[in-house]
Amino acid sequence: MPVITIEGPSNLSKEKKAKLISDLTSTASEILNIPKQAFTVIIKENEAENIGVGGVQLSELHTV
Repeated sequence: MPVITIEGPSNLSKEKKAKLISDLTSTASEILNIPKQAFTVIIKENEAENIGVGGVQLSELHTV
């Protein structure tokens, strides 16, 4: 069972998450020639204050 894990911001709507899951599954299924039903997609949401880039919290970078 292939697993696709994606980490990103925690501001995605339920609809955007559904589209992301659908599109990732369809694309991987087509490329790998594995049935869609075999895939599991996990979305790990991260708060911007829990991510640092260049020593600065992402939440601070987006306020500038």
